[in-house]
Amino acid sequence: MSGCASTQTSQPTNPDDPWETFNRRVFAFNDVLDRYALKPVATGYRTVTPGPVQTGVGNFFSNLTEIRTAINSLLQGKPANAGLATSRFLINSTVGIGGLLDYATHMQITADEEDFGQTLATWGWTDSRYLVLPLLGPSTLRDSAGLPADIAAHPNTYVEDDAWRIGLTALNIVDTRAGLLDQESLISGDRYQFIRDAYLQRRQFLINDGELGDDPFAMDSFEFDDADFGDDDFSDDDFSDDDFNDDDFSDDRVAD
Repeated sequence: MSGCASTQTSQPTNPDDPWETFNRRVFAFNDVLDRYALKPVATGYRTVTPGPVQTGVGNFFSNLTEIRTAINSLLQGKPANAGLATSRFLINSTVGIGGLLDYATHMQITADEEDFGQTLATWGWTDSRYLVLPLLGPSTLRDSAGLPADIAAHPNTYVEDDAWRIGLTALNIVDTRAGLLDQESLISGDRYQFIRDAYLQRRQFLINDGELGDDPFAMDSFEFDDADFGDDDFSDDDFSDDDFNDDDFSDDRVAD
């Protein structure tokens, strides 16, 4: 029994997570910090802050990331997406009162989110090792390399007043954490493994711009061969008289 138990608990190493031992230690540290500090603050923020105000705060910080999306779209050779991101920023920053209102979405102007980690993937760094950063959480070696550029592209970096810059950063973190409270109920099994797989899948989804790949059954070049449906697949022996006898259709088997 002990041998079976040890066999069931041992799991193969994920090829995308060769530093799992180190990552789990950092994850445990972040989890304790979140449980006793960040999550209670986010819960209190969500409790006392009206829903429209939370939506406005989320729209405000989301609008600031449009600049990063526009820059990375150009670096990835996506001028159309860069134009959409720029239009969103201009519309929401003016008509949307500094980004508090998302008028661009109501006008059906949407853009794919882009960052420097996705740009590095487009430039050829497709596969990258999973890495958990202290305080910052799930990432990859590629996304961590693009993090300084992401910070440099964020307008909050250039706020000269330290109090305002720190306050805005803290508000962004708390608002983001509050938005994840409902999703915690979806976590099942190994918490570390669930969050890792969800992060890697989402990053791959963003890198591919939501494209899941070609469906072979939907391609014009996909054809069925006559050999796939030969006469041998449906011979007379498959439907013999023994398969249908009188007992199957007797009065007792077919009721009103």
